[in-house]
Amino acid sequence: MFFTLRTAFDRTLTAFVIFLLGSLAVIVLMGVAYRKLGISMVWYDEVASIALAWLTYYGAALAALKRAHIGFPGLVNAMPPVFRVPIVLLGEAVVIAFFAVLAWYGYQVLVILEGDSMVSLPWVSTRLTQSVIPVGAVLFILAQLFSLPELLAQARGAGVVDAEKQEMEKEIQKALQQ
Repeated sequence: MFFTLRTAFDRTLTAFVIFLLGSLAVIVLMGVAYRKLGISMVWYDEVASIALAWLTYYGAALAALKRAHIGFPGLVNAMPPVFRVPIVLLGEAVVIAFFAVLAWYGYQVLVILEGDSMVSLPWVSTRLTQSVIPVGAVLFILAQLFSLPELLAQARGAGVVDAEKQEMEKEIQKALQQ
């Protein structure tokens, strides 16, 4: 069941990030085209910056799920095996605590913004646009928790895998096969 939930979370988050990336690309291309035609869209700058923020938060949660953020696997792996799991747990606790605080204060911002709306699109609530802060923080926490069992298994075993190094090795293997 855990694996099924993790897979569903991964696919849903991936689909949403792809949707956001595609939407941002379309918005930017439209903005440039309309500006070149001399009929600038009033809402372009505001919507593009909000879409970029959303892509950043949701993309960060997806990266956390795949353990693709900058980390210190070499530092953890250099420790004696008996210290690896406690250090990994401490690191996870710090990250989760940070994002819990971010979620709480992000929610407080939403309470303060009640009744405000976007400048260029007054029918769009600012609370909706800024909801990415608490929602993104909660998604990041979920991503950390979904990937924690695998990380703990690595810490107990041969060592924590460096996601960037692993991805680079896959690319090299793919290039060598061609």
